[in-house]
This record gives sequence, structure tokens and C-alpha cells, in this order.
Amino acid sequence: MTLLNILLGLIGLGIVVFFHELGHFLAARFVGINVEAFSIGWGNPILKKKIGNTEYRLGMFPLGGYCKMQGDSDHNNEAYVNLEKGIAPEKGSYHAASPAARMLVCFCGPLFNLLFAVLVFIVIFGIGFTVHTTGNKIILASDFDNSRTYPADIAGLKTGDRIIEIRGKETNYFHEIRKNIIVNPKKVLPVTVDRNGEILHFQITPSLNENEGSGQIGILTWKDPVIDSIIEDSAAEKAGLMPGDLIVSANGIPIFNSEDFRSLRNESIINENTENFVIEYERYGARREAVFSAEEIKGELGFSWAIITYRTPRLSVPKAIATGVKESYETLYTTVTSLRLLFMGINLTKAVSGPVRITYMIGDTATQGFGQGIGTGFLTIFNFIALISIALCVMNLLPLPILDGGMIILFFIEMIRKKPIPPKAVAAFQTCGFVIIIGLMLFAIFGDIMFFATR
Repeated sequence: MTLLNILLGLIGLGIVVFFHELGHFLAARFVGINVEAFSIGWGNPILKKKIGNTEYRLGMFPLGGYCKMQGDSDHNNEAYVNLEKGIAPEKGSYHAASPAARMLVCFCGPLFNLLFAVLVFIVIFGIGFTVHTTGNKIILASDFDNSRTYPADIAGLKTGDRIIEIRGKETNYFHEIRKNIIVNPKKVLPVTVDRNGEILHFQITPSLNENEGSGQIGILTWKDPVIDSIIEDSAAEKAGLMPGDLIVSANGIPIFNSEDFRSLRNESIINENTENFVIEYERYGARREAVFSAEEIKGELGFSWAIITYRTPRLSVPKAIATGVKESYETLYTTVTSLRLLFMGINLTKAVSGPVRITYMIGDTATQGFGQGIGTGFLTIFNFIALISIALCVMNLLPLPILDGGMIILFFIEMIRKKPIPPKAVAAFQTCGFVIIIGLMLFAIFGDIMFFATR
């Protein structure tokens, strides 16, 4: 993880947290609760400025944030004790507000995360963005791994098939295929395939990838073995390869796609007797050869395969709003339905990301995007931040103590009872929540450590 990755990741995560806490802040002010501090990050503030009754802070640890309201403390139930004794809380304090008002304050944090994501998607679809993807032609994973049978093999798919429809939805690109599969493990999916012009229909049930917490059917994307770009001073450039070259064989074995090349290269690396790796390629109809030494083939060759690149059209304001709302809804639905995967036997240490891994993913996504241009970089990072923001919205609404969802339940019970909940019950609820959250955080951080240790 580079310093730039970390910096961009922290900025991205800070934006998500800012909008979450902004929702709490504005709702609190709306219902008459005084906000004593608004902080991005935890720990002692490294920057702070008081405006009116609120101190705005930038915490020492740039993960998370908080909105401190008058009379609100997770582990201090004096307000509940006073309420039970009939002592009215001070005006402007958290507990002076009605249960419904406090529910609104809790709900507006996740709500603002969702609204932020909607806004981001509206802007992205309004200005258009570049998509880098591959077609709908597939390769069976079993062609290179015969140790197991995949759902695609069981259903009868073959390498070279084009998946043109899943569950009645057209799939022109591989990312559309993957999007339909990863969220539907153990569900029967009707799949339509184009096999050399013949339209065939299959029923496929994705298996669960326990390490990633997603569905899989055992397919790889087909990339024609055409070179797209060459890195300057790389082994590929020194061997004479150029963009547009079509690789037809390696060490005399025909190559039809990028996976064929990868497999042959790996075999060459494993074979200690290999002296050279000879690539035959075609340029303007003429056949030529590029020779790599055994050491060169083990390293980065310095070329990339050609993929499909297209730019989405600029949408009018009404269409951008409609598309942005639709994308947000689909992402929200996918996030909610994906929660069930947590209870399907997945490897939580690998499938669940903590704050460190999320920061890394945001930073890594941003640096890759900026590598393709400033405009693409901003669009890429904000698109990913929007996805994280929706995930944060859903997670915070879970009915767990201390989380917004848990506090909403607590205040709802108080509203139904029409009197304060007994302080001991509140203390037990909050202590339980604190233990759960700390446990989840430690578990997620352990998973993050294992993630980076095995990279």
C-alpha cells in the first residue's frame, strides 16, 4: 500500500463519514438538540474551531467520526435516571427531545449516506463515464483446473459460448454477467447462450465462494490475445512486441485467448528446464517471434491485453436523476440481499472488510482511475465511494446496540411505553452493543491483517 493509496483512501472514507455525521448534525439542529462537537476522525483533535455552540474537529485517527450532542453519552445513563425520577432534562439536550425526534436524528445519518450516493450517481450518469470491460464470451475455469466440477460444467456450458441473457436481462459485457452471478449463490438462474449462432437455454445454480462471499459458476472472461499497450523499457518492448500484435502460439502451442497464454507461461515458470519462452505473433499478416529468457518470463513482461472501452452517453437532467435513483436502488437492494451470505458459511476473515482494507480499496481504486486520467480518476473514486456509502447506510441500520438501527429500536420502545426505559436495561443494552461493536472491529481488523499478510 503506497502513501498515495493511503491518502486517497482516507480522503474517500472521510467523505463518506462526513455525510453520515452531517445527517445526524442537521437532524439534531432541526429538532432543537444542541450539537457540542462535530468531528471527522477519532481521538484528540489536531484541528478544531468553535462556531456558535458547536466545535468542529479533525481527529487524530482519520477513521470514522462522531457528532456529540448535549447530554448524549453511550455509557452515561444519568439522563434516564433523572427522567425516571421525574427530573426534566435540560432544554436543548439529547434526552429533552421526544423519542420520535431522537429516532429521526439516528435515521438521518444512514439516510444522508444514501442521498449522497444518489447524488453521486446522478452526476456520474449526467456527465457520462468511461467503462473498461470485456465481452460476453466465456472460458470454462475447468479448462485450466480439472480438480473440481463447476456449475457451468454441470449445466453444459462450453468455452467460446456467449452469455447473452441472465434472468431475462440482456448481458453484453462480462461485468454484467458477473453482477448477476455474485449476488445469487445457490439460486437457480435461467441463462441464455449464443453458441456459434445457435441460441441455447440453461439452468445454472451458482455455488458459494466462501472466501469472497459471492456466487460463482466457474467461468473466466475471454480476451483475444491481442496486445493493447507496451510499457516502456519492459521485457516486451525489448523483445520487439508492439500494440496490435496478435499472439498465435507460445513454445509451439496454439493460443486462442489470454488464459491460454497465462497457463502456458505458468507451466514454463514451473518447468525448471525451460531456457526460453518463445512467442509467435502476427503483425500485418506476417508471422514473427519474440524470445524471453527464463528470468524475464518470471517477472513482469510489460504488456496488457486489448479490452473493450466505451463511454456512456451524457444524460439529460431528468434522465440522469431517474438513472441515478435506479442505480442507487439496485445497489441498495444488492447490499441488503448480500447480508444473507454472512449466514451461509462464508469465510468471514476473508469476505468481510474492515476499515483498513476499505481504506486500501478506496485508495487502490482511485490510483488506478487517476492512472487513466484525472477525469476518469474522480469518476472512479466517487463511484466506489457511493457504493461504500450505501453499504454504510445498510450496516448502520442493522438492529444492533449502539448502531443507529439499534438506537432507533430503543427509542421506538420508549415511545410505545410512553415512559423512559429503566436505566439498568439501557446500560445493559449499551454495554452489550459496545462489546459487539468492539468484537466486530477486532475481527474485521484481524481479517484486514490476514488480507495484507497473504498478498
